[in-house]
Amino acid sequence: MDPSATEVMASRKWRSIAIIAIAQIAAMSLWFVSAAILPEIVAEANIGAGRAAALASAVQAGFVAGALISAILGLADRFDPRIVFLLSALLAAAANAALLLTTVGGAGQIALRFATGGCLAGIYPVGMKIAVGWGQRDRGLLVGLLVGALTLGSSVPHLISWYGGTDWRLTVAAASVLASLAGIVILAARLGPHHARATAFDPRTVFLAWHNRRVRLAYAGYLGHMWELYAFWAWIGAAAGASFGLSMPAAQATDLAKLTAFGAIAVGGLACAPAGLLADRIGKARVAQLAMIGSGSSALATALSFGGPAPLLIALTLLWGLSVVPDSAQFSALVADAAPPNRAGSLMTFQTALGFALTIFTVQITPWVAEAVGWPITLATLAIGPALGVEAMRRLIGLTGKHP
Repeated sequence: MDPSATEVMASRKWRSIAIIAIAQIAAMSLWFVSAAILPEIVAEANIGAGRAAALASAVQAGFVAGALISAILGLADRFDPRIVFLLSALLAAAANAALLLTTVGGAGQIALRFATGGCLAGIYPVGMKIAVGWGQRDRGLLVGLLVGALTLGSSVPHLISWYGGTDWRLTVAAASVLASLAGIVILAARLGPHHARATAFDPRTVFLAWHNRRVRLAYAGYLGHMWELYAFWAWIGAAAGASFGLSMPAAQATDLAKLTAFGAIAVGGLACAPAGLLADRIGKARVAQLAMIGSGSSALATALSFGGPAPLLIALTLLWGLSVVPDSAQFSALVADAAPPNRAGSLMTFQTALGFALTIFTVQITPWVAEAVGWPITLATLAIGPALGVEAMRRLIGLTGKHP
């Protein structure tokens, strides 16, 4: 390939990656809408802990259902992923906007959050499918950029909610508009030279997750990571608010907790690209292992600081947020490396389905555990997942004899 052609290809590559990242930020703002507006929903509708937890976890349940269907049907591998992304974003935006027309805190809103999650299964893993088609040697960075975008997008509702105050409807409307724009923007992205398309429907693809040991260990590490991640994202605002409430007025504690939650989620997004660069140099499994050591330690430190000085809790929460997410991209990149190119999209989608199935349990049970034993012990138990993930990565590194 002549120099001018190489430059054109590089320009298309980074332009496409930037487009995918921007679309991910906008579309994934839908994910934590319910968590961001939950205090206002609870106050307005006077719902109990069970209904509140259902609102928070319904999107995960929907994502799992959507991801399983997508993985089995091979949607990301058989069809143009940009069209899958577009349709998913528009449907997700519509389902989210319908929250404004249903009974506050009712079963209809839970069902709509489930539908939104199902549609998001056509956004996050599909975006990764497009990204890995643009490179092989720098996949750690490429997927890291997208997970960073996902993380920033997940933090946006907290910022909108803080800006809008008690008007939760503003948060819902703004997130729906952003997701709709994301679906349109993604059409400007191109498919890379390593993009591979499956020619036929093959439901046996998902069984490679067990038969391929490299894929299996990457899945195991991802599950340990997911034990912690979404419970942290969904409930760190509530935990911080409870801690701050011990030393300041309730309204002040709530406002500070919203900003803390936004910062803790957003800061992780900023770490994903540097982690990806490092992963392409020293190995994806090694970076994932180091990140989980950091996040598990931060979970324990945050638990010990509960009820202490607010600046200390904020600092430790930000450190936790910084380390809790960069490994996510590396698990997906490890699967893409180990999988047949024309099956990578389905296997990454199935990976996310299993991970988010686990988060249904962790997100749902977290407030119940906190009510029973308190937030410090609850936060400390989140370190269990990273500990198991570290062991899975140790075995993966030993399997290959190098840093995969």
